[in-house]
Amino acid sequence: MQAVILAAGKSTRTYPLTVNKPKSLLKVLDKTVLEHTLDALHGTVDEAIIVVGFMKESIIEKFGSFYKGIKLIYAEQKEQLGTGHALMCAKPHIKDRFLVINGDDLYAKEDIVSISKHEYGILVKEVDSVAKRFGAVVVDGKKVKEIVERPETELSKFANIGVYSLNKDVFDIAINKSPRGEYEIVDYVTALAKKGLMEFEVVKGYWLPIGYPWNYLEANVAMLKACKAHTDKSAIIEQNVVMKGMVIVGKDTIIKSGTYIEGPVFIGNNCEIGPHAYLRPDTILMDGVRTRSEIVDSVLMDKATSKHNAYIGHSVIGENCNIACGTVTADYRHDSKSNTTLVQGKKIDTGRRKLGAFLGDNVKTGIGTLIYPGRKIWPNKSTLPGTVVKEDIVD
Repeated sequence: MQAVILAAGKSTRTYPLTVNKPKSLLKVLDKTVLEHTLDALHGTVDEAIIVVGFMKESIIEKFGSFYKGIKLIYAEQKEQLGTGHALMCAKPHIKDRFLVINGDDLYAKEDIVSISKHEYGILVKEVDSVAKRFGAVVVDGKKVKEIVERPETELSKFANIGVYSLNKDVFDIAINKSPRGEYEIVDYVTALAKKGLMEFEVVKGYWLPIGYPWNYLEANVAMLKACKAHTDKSAIIEQNVVMKGMVIVGKDTIIKSGTYIEGPVFIGNNCEIGPHAYLRPDTILMDGVRTRSEIVDSVLMDKATSKHNAYIGHSVIGENCNIACGTVTADYRHDSKSNTTLVQGKKIDTGRRKLGAFLGDNVKTGIGTLIYPGRKIWPNKSTLPGTVVKEDIVD
């Protein structure tokens, strides 16, 4: 069986994390999103067609022609004309039955296996509300009747999460551009549903969408909570280090005296923690991180540095960032309401009462930098000492 992985998009909603890399190459704990996807497909498919576009070379260079026995083929989507168009780009390589999977989100292996058993099927998630939020999958018994994108009313309790099982003859169906000027996969699915062919499976494992920067943080935390405590034999834990709860420590990492860790916490390879660092729950430190700061519910990507006293809370810090002494990410509104932030020029309610900052790669903060909740700093930018970041710092 084959799979088509949709990984061509520019992912502007997750800026600044994806300004300079495809979303599928963001790491979640110790593997990229695309590696998690291929692992979920392992054992079900023997060939994957990865539809690439934005920064395609970085994906091709990293993965090459094979991944754990899965043959990899690349199809380029030169224009961003929708998910249906991305699927059309893969058509020359498709042989028979195949899966389609959104390359931006994380899915459980058990759910991939269950949907693969259907000739025509869609994976759905039962949610509290689909209205204005998701594509509503309207069902009748075991069959799908139709999919309605972001309906105004509650048409269904099932949300479309971007995984399908199809047959090559789906391309016999002619689809037109949607009102937003794109070709949509859901138009193929709806056409099959009207013929009584489309079935569905409800998620039993997990679905972790990464639509916004804070979703990326939440996906890391969710995956962390599914892990078991482990300390690599090569790690060095000095005296007077306290570790409580579930803590993962990678190879060649050193945790220096006076450090206090409250799990769940993930610490990658070749990290230097402390002395006197304070790592609070849901902290994820990827490879090569150096810190002696207070950190809670945050991701510090590869080779990020915060070697002096600073507070990083409910934030994502990009690769190779340098967080200066006295930097503080504010994360709580005095009126206790959920935090909002600007995405593509529109104010978005994040639904989070605690929300920190989101920094792209290679950002440097000056000493005493204070960052308002939900503010974002684009890659390669910097702040002067004493800067108060009230607005996003963008290109």
